[in-house]
Amino acid sequence: MKGLFTWIEFSQKAILYDRDPRFAGTTKFNYWKLWNFALEGITSFTTAPLKIATYLGLAVAAYAFAYGAWAICKTIVFGESVRGFPTLLVVVLFLGGAQLAFIGVLGEYLGRLFDESKARPIYLIKHLSFAITRPAAQRIMGQSDTAGMLAVALRSTEVTADSKR
Repeated sequence: MKGLFTWIEFSQKAILYDRDPRFAGTTKFNYWKLWNFALEGITSFTTAPLKIATYLGLAVAAYAFAYGAWAICKTIVFGESVRGFPTLLVVVLFLGGAQLAFIGVLGEYLGRLFDESKARPIYLIKHLSFAITRPAAQRIMGQSDTAGMLAVALRSTEVTADSKR
């Protein structure tokens, strides 16, 4: 829940206090549960690990391509080659990098779908700096939906002129 409080930008202030010792028993919350709790907090509020997987996959694939070019040049120029090993290494690295990159791209799509499924608003309104009357908003909107009127009132520049009449 800590990430949710920072996401909606609640004002925060640290309050220092002396905690009393545990009354009875020992805690059942071990380091493994704490680690899982931390992973849940990271993956619930960011898609950064998915982006890291995408870029790491692209980097591995680029490295494999460069290594393959170096192995080919070395074989052509110097004539030295260990048969099969450079080819096998290049193929395995390139395919592994490409797979990791595409899994990262799929993860990006899933991460965006996950963010959309949370149905969190794009904007949060801290306070309004003007007042709008219901009839003025209805003239602008042409309907009586209060939430829609508020949304239009925030986007429209005509609202301030209509509300002063």
